[in-house]
Amino acid sequence: MIRRLIVSYVALVAVALAAFTVPVAFTLTAQLRGDTEESVRREATTMALLLGDGDAPARQALARMAGAYAGETPGTVEVVAADGRSAMPPLPLPAHPDDAAFGAALERGRTTVDWGSPLVWGPELVVTVPVHARSEPPEEDGEDREDETGAEDGTVARSAPAERIVGAVRVRYATADLSDRLWRIWGFRAILAVGVLAVAAGLGAIVARLLTKPLRQLNDMASRFGDGDLTARSPVTGPQETQTLARTLNQGAERLDTLVASQRIFVADASHQLRTPLTALRLSLDNIADGVDDEFVREDVEQATAEVVRMSRLVSGLLVLARAEAKVSAPEPLALRELVEERLKVWRPAADERGVTIVLTGDAEDLPPVLAGPGNLDQVLDNVLSNALEVSPDRGTITVRVETGGPEEAVLEVLDQGPGMSAAEQARAFDRFWRGQGLTGRSGSGLGLAIVRQLVTDDGGAVALRDAPGGGLCVRIALRTVAEGPRWISPRPGAPRSGG
Repeated sequence: MIRRLIVSYVALVAVALAAFTVPVAFTLTAQLRGDTEESVRREATTMALLLGDGDAPARQALARMAGAYAGETPGTVEVVAADGRSAMPPLPLPAHPDDAAFGAALERGRTTVDWGSPLVWGPELVVTVPVHARSEPPEEDGEDREDETGAEDGTVARSAPAERIVGAVRVRYATADLSDRLWRIWGFRAILAVGVLAVAAGLGAIVARLLTKPLRQLNDMASRFGDGDLTARSPVTGPQETQTLARTLNQGAERLDTLVASQRIFVADASHQLRTPLTALRLSLDNIADGVDDEFVREDVEQATAEVVRMSRLVSGLLVLARAEAKVSAPEPLALRELVEERLKVWRPAADERGVTIVLTGDAEDLPPVLAGPGNLDQVLDNVLSNALEVSPDRGTITVRVETGGPEEAVLEVLDQGPGMSAAEQARAFDRFWRGQGLTGRSGSGLGLAIVRQLVTDDGGAVALRDAPGGGLCVRIALRTVAEGPRWISPRPGAPRSGG
């Protein structure tokens, strides 16, 4: 948006400059052309008058004037008589005295101006002026030489002397100096326009940043809010419209924060209220089983205990999923490989009991930290490893692979050697309460993979299932990375979480 505002501002200034500067430049160019043409025409007309007088002093003055003109200006003078010969022996005869311009001057008495180009001008300006010679009318013998006519006021008017064309004067004026002045006129204005546009761009950038500052603050608040920071608020600044929007967003954030806090309290209360009676019920069933000798009763008690255990796992899964959906924490940078190694240390004893080997591979020793909410990645690994161990055959192998997936992505893959899943099963595996068939005889709650997907997507990642090479299932988890995390969160040791 800042770029668009700057471009709009500069474009507006450019249009204003063009509307003011270009007409002025054209006016100055036309004025320069008109002044030069008038000056050259005036000089040519003066020389034509001197030549038309016909006496020796006038011709000498013409010769001196033509020489001075050629020496002091970039112009040259050419003179031709009506018969095509040189009218002034000191002055050069034109190369083509019979051209159209001389013809128009000698035959029709027309003055011609030729700039040499239909555009601004050519290499020289050529002005051709006819030369008129004055002669007195013939006198009659014995009579008054004046043809007198009486006027109303009693004055006497003499008839005008007759005129004839005796030659032509041409001035060739080189336009190199005019071209230099033309470039100065346009060049100065072009440089001035570039300077003004540069200043306008700088001022536009400052103004655009000031105008968009409230919007950037709102965007920063929305980004922090989207990452789970429910304490993010936007300053109420800027125009009235942005102030109203900021107040509305802040009020919505306050209300959402209150609702999430209420949900957090509910989850904590539900966790306490549900787990406590289930734990007491399991202890009671264990005490009953210890004090009963009847095999049938013992079998029924053990069956009830298994159902209580399954219910406890289901409640734990629902509470974890509720916390994940609440999304009350923002993602933080975590050392992925260190966290994976820590969780594998916790799960290897359980795997060793069944002879299952857990192998960590990958070439991402210097992997940048990944973004994940506190405790989210621990829960994800526990659920995925729990499922992998559930379906792995005795003396099987679980492969955990950590590697770079892209410029801003890290990939965590968990591969087992179980029965795998069909395409239809993979499509339903992330549904709540959908349960696959494990090999140990235990049945899960059907929430493990649903919790995994919720936690991973909340942190901006993605999770997918695919067939593992050689059989089994591959759980692929893609996580966002940061170039340099502001701080590293060491993985916390803890007991394995229940899987689906």
